[in-house]
Amino acid sequence: MKTWDQRFSEPGYKYGTAPNRFLAEQEPRLPAGSRVLLPGDGEGRNSVWLAERGHQVLAVDNSQVGLDKALALASNRGVTITTLNADLAAWAPPPATCAAVVLVYVHLPSAFRADAHRRLAGALAPGGWLVLESFHPRQLAYQSGGPRDADMLSDLATIRADFSGLLEEVQGWEGEVELDEGDGHRGPAFVTRYVGRKPTV
Repeated sequence: MKTWDQRFSEPGYKYGTAPNRFLAEQEPRLPAGSRVLLPGDGEGRNSVWLAERGHQVLAVDNSQVGLDKALALASNRGVTITTLNADLAAWAPPPATCAAVVLVYVHLPSAFRADAHRRLAGALAPGGWLVLESFHPRQLAYQSGGPRDADMLSDLATIRADFSGLLEEVQGWEGEVELDEGDGHRGPAFVTRYVGRKPTV
């Protein structure tokens, strides 16, 4: 099995350089110039796009190769992002420091997924937004990308449980979409989508 460093060492950008469509739909919720945390953003397509929109971005990933490509993409686009090489199994962001946390196809094993999600949600300041899109367990019947391990996939009920008591759900959905995100995500897919907000009081 290839490591993420090995995957990201291949030519081009595995998931393309355009932002995730769901993230692009949700971005208008964010105040101008928001501080945004993007764990697991790989080669930086979402981080760079948000920086182009004027946001202050921190991209966190356990692949330095991916982060280096993210920095190169940012440079080519004339924007600045901050990167951090860290393992989401243990890393905790400073609390209440971000206006948004973006989790796009960040698939974690059940052994620490809920704990990691709650730590990441803790980075949100009051009124902050969490935007998530991930593959659903039904994605195993599709060939458009994602882990081939059901333990790494989450349905909406699981995501709701992870953020219960921390966030107010604004949007929750699971269903089929058509992906066109580089060679890594292409074709019909079954996904889980969630938008939550940190209470203001």
